Amino acid sequence: MSHDPSFPHSPFPHSSHPRPSYARPTYPWQPPPPQPEPQRPRPDRHAPVGRHSDLRILRGAYRRQRRVATLTALGYFVVFLVLSAFAPSLMTGTPAPGLPVGLLLALLQLPVTWLAIVLYERTARRHVDPLADRIRKLAEIDARRDTRTAREARDRRGTHPGEARR
Repeated sequence: MSHDPSFPHSPFPHSSHPRPSYARPTYPWQPPPPQPEPQRPRPDRHAPVGRHSDLRILRGAYRRQRRVATLTALGYFVVFLVLSAFAPSLMTGTPAPGLPVGLLLALLQLPVTWLAIVLYERTARRHVDPLADRIRKLAEIDARRDTRTAREARDRRGTHPGEARR
């Protein structure tokens, strides 16, 4: 717990507190630390073909697809549960001898689930898959253009893969 001679103006000369850090140099004749150069964004010769709006549209289509399928399957099941809880007289009624309405509705759960799967596949084929294919094709075009641009830049420099610069 001694005084640090390398830091003569310590606010805590006889304590074990760490030295405070200052943003400025301690002595006025010392030059300020060099400022880092701001990184300039490299100008892109070609803007990418794909847009963020395409991805936003794809997310929206996929979201609608999930909602339709989920609401179809779960909606029917919730209706079945609500009828079981709040309309027991309806659920115990018999439309055919030996077949209560509750059992009939429970057996219909499987076809309703299949219907949800069919709706999911149909909306995927009609709305989501074409958008995804379009975005995929645009990304392939961008990738080909980027590799061609990189190859042209490498040819201008005169270097090829595996060849050392002289």
